[in-house]
Amino acid sequence: MTQSTAIRRVPGRRPRLLDRFCCQGGAAKGYHDAGFDVTGIDKDPQPRYPYRLVQADAIAFILEHGAEFDFIHGSPPCQHDTECQRIQGNTHPDLIAPTRAALEATGRPWVMENVRGAAPKLRKPVMLCATMFGLANYRHRYFETGGGFTLSQPAHTVHTVPQAKMGRPVPPGHNGQYVGNFSGVQAVRDVLGVPWMNRDGIRECIPPAYAEWIGQAFLASRALEVAA
Repeated sequence: MTQSTAIRRVPGRRPRLLDRFCCQGGAAKGYHDAGFDVTGIDKDPQPRYPYRLVQADAIAFILEHGAEFDFIHGSPPCQHDTECQRIQGNTHPDLIAPTRAALEATGRPWVMENVRGAAPKLRKPVMLCATMFGLANYRHRYFETGGGFTLSQPAHTVHTVPQAKMGRPVPPGHNGQYVGNFSGVQAVRDVLGVPWMNRDGIRECIPPAYAEWIGQAFLASRALEVAA
């Protein structure tokens, strides 16, 4: 059984977070805002990533170095469980189980994120929606936790604002659905809080507000005093 990890606060040092499968850094921005020193890991170059980046295989890296971090976030590629990929007949690897195994092997507290299609494979996930954070969007993401860390499901209000069609311009009074070849990149950057991202990063990103909430919950659970 994995035990909770005690973290000693060192003056002037932020807790270290490993951001696996980091892409352009939506989650990273939220964790940084919560008070973490963030390191991203991705197999592809990510020139837009705003923090320290290591280009390497994410699962191999975590098995070798994961225990060096205070908290680990993993977002294995979601394409295997995304509706539009299935419609197009594309195939992608399912990395949820290998990611979980690697996370559990570190003995560190962790969270693993994915899309609605993957939710049945996640263990007691918490669902976050952009409306929970005052964002004009319905981007549902599911978060499994482990290593002694847990989250409580926040209240989710009924969706009353109409949603624009997939990839289409957003009419007045609607929430956007920012997937595919959507228009209005700058407006979407403002809605989701990701001003450095391009369209490719926005399509799949975790809005920073989600990760900031998770990071704050983790730090509160460990009674850490985080430097501003």
